[in-house]
Amino acid sequence: MSITLSRINSSAATLTKNRTEGSVSPNSGMCVTCVDGCIGMCEIGKSAYRGHEVIYPQPFGVITTAAEKTYPVDYSHFNIMGTAVGAHGIDADSDKAIFSNVKLNVKFGHDNGVKFRYPWIIPGIGSTDIAKNNWEGLAIGSALAGTGLTIGENVVGMDVESTIKNGRVVDTVDLRRRVKLFQDHQRDGYGAIIVQANVEDTRLGVQEYAIQKLGVQIVELKWGQGAKDIGGEVKIRNLKKAQMLYERGYVVLPNPTDAHVIKAFEKGAFKEFERHSRVGMVSEEGFAQRVEELRKAGAKYIFLKTGAYVPADLARAVKFASKYKIDLLTVDGAGGGTGMSPWRMMNEWGMPPVELHSLLYQYAKRLAAKGDYVPALAVAGGFTFEDQIFKGLAIGAPFVKLVGMARGPIAAAMVGKTIGMAIDNHQLPVYVERFGQTKDEIFVTAAHLRDEIGDKEFEALPSGAIGLYTYYERLAQGLSQLMCGARKFSLEHIAREDIAALTHDAASVSGIQYIMDVGKAEVEEILNS
Repeated sequence: MSITLSRINSSAATLTKNRTEGSVSPNSGMCVTCVDGCIGMCEIGKSAYRGHEVIYPQPFGVITTAAEKTYPVDYSHFNIMGTAVGAHGIDADSDKAIFSNVKLNVKFGHDNGVKFRYPWIIPGIGSTDIAKNNWEGLAIGSALAGTGLTIGENVVGMDVESTIKNGRVVDTVDLRRRVKLFQDHQRDGYGAIIVQANVEDTRLGVQEYAIQKLGVQIVELKWGQGAKDIGGEVKIRNLKKAQMLYERGYVVLPNPTDAHVIKAFEKGAFKEFERHSRVGMVSEEGFAQRVEELRKAGAKYIFLKTGAYVPADLARAVKFASKYKIDLLTVDGAGGGTGMSPWRMMNEWGMPPVELHSLLYQYAKRLAAKGDYVPALAVAGGFTFEDQIFKGLAIGAPFVKLVGMARGPIAAAMVGKTIGMAIDNHQLPVYVERFGQTKDEIFVTAAHLRDEIGDKEFEALPSGAIGLYTYYERLAQGLSQLMCGARKFSLEHIAREDIAALTHDAASVSGIQYIMDVGKAEVEEILNS
């Protein structure tokens, strides 16, 4: 049987569609009958008049995107196992073993000094408009929840108010604001704000500045992400800003200092410049040197994030993280993104999450068997709900401590922000108004939050932060219920045996037992006793 895994030539992401939507060639994605006279609604047609602009998801700045490709194996091909017997991490007592007693807090790092209330992290949101415009909600919501938030690449370079002298940053507005929003709302030392760096950030000295001027304790080296295998990209609609970024050393296309380009832009021939980041060149020598530089600069913890590259690159990441005592390694599978990743690349490039995370487990297990240091691991790539979080923790147990999520938290923050604006404008849709007309009535966590932080601070909270906090509250209760059903009452007890593969392919890829083989030895023992 032939199975088509990809959609081609028409997508909401590129604002394109087929003329004959019900009759499309599976190989080319073209209409079965391509007619002379069609205005060009499909991706080929749109490319005929907008060219390279159609490479990227649209409209830029107000969307996050994820691939439409259906992978042969994904996390839905596993089920979570439960049992009626016993309990781990709590007394096997029906009055104690209830889901509200599940502990979701996690500690990690070389000294176990990084502590989160929940086992998830936002693993990198950088200079895109979607990040900047929702940062209040993301930072404050993450801080109140006690989880991690990573400031992604290019924030300093994109900030028109950054002060750069002799090629190094000495002051910022945007980065300072982003860090301070988290720090001002952090409670009891839970959660963390992390500053990531790419090639341009490293040249600017962004992480040294963050450590020494902003009090940041955790920095992250970035090899890449799951959405693409090139550097970060954004669109620039302002000529002066495009020229400033060009002067700061970014790759800006077309050249905003070229007289012909300036004339074309002013005439309206195109409306956006592209700003691209350089790709990094990984070497063990360079990696070791940068880790040492950051430690000398005062970094207390150092993380590494890598993407959906070939298995040898994953092996390098695991080995280097072990050898140089990295505190957290995040491994991001193909298929998702929060910025301007090329659309076909997002769909057709890289190692999918289950395959990548299964290899990650194998490599970590090999190092552990030799007695080598294994850092805390985080897995990322399309996670949104508690069942997926459980499976991500289980597939890499006992090494995986966190699950990385970006699009889900951004969505929650955006919805919270939109509801807040609707409340202020007295324009709540019926779908929401049925719950009430105020923040206290609509957001189910409002009473709890108001009681915990006080009336004055609660009233000052942006509704985006309440939206993220409330989404996290749902995830926490849902995960607690799943863990209770598996009789695992703290995270360290989650094991690979807590999930089962529903297909032989999923079992073969992951090493997780096929569901009909689960507990065979115990079954025989019971039946033969």
